[in-house]
Amino acid sequence: MGLFTRDIKTMDDLFVHQLQDIYYAEKQLLKALPKMAGKATEPALKQGFEDHREQTEVHVQRLEEVFKMHGAEVKAVECPAIDGIIEEADEVAGEVDDKSVLDAALINAAQAVEHYEITRYGSLVAWAKQLGRNDCAAVLQKTLDEEKATDKKLTSLAESKINLRAAG
Repeated sequence: MGLFTRDIKTMDDLFVHQLQDIYYAEKQLLKALPKMAGKATEPALKQGFEDHREQTEVHVQRLEEVFKMHGAEVKAVECPAIDGIIEEADEVAGEVDDKSVLDAALINAAQAVEHYEITRYGSLVAWAKQLGRNDCAAVLQKTLDEEKATDKKLTSLAESKINLRAAG
């Protein structure tokens, strides 16, 4: 089912579809984050990827909770956007020989993922409220806040040392 298909007729349909989309994305990230941690050379970045994998497991559990709260089947729909972001990250990481530059590239890839997630969770929170599902919105808001915090940590890490090393 594509985003703009006749299967989406109502705001509720759209909400459930985006839950399925981000559920798929989070499951894909569970696979990608250990690979990213394995490629990172900066200890704080490696630890950040490992920590975020644990956090992503919680995000998956929260999404399953929201599906159930909303009375929708827990299922994923393929998300070409997250697949593309992860594929691009793999390609770039494979092309970089300088480990300092590789760490900067990994942060860039991770932030592309975070920004995608922030967009999706932001919409889901707004739509849940519009649908009168403040209970779902509250659960989704926790994840949105964590995604924003991860993005800030990545920015701080990049600006405080990784980008400086990569440029030097």
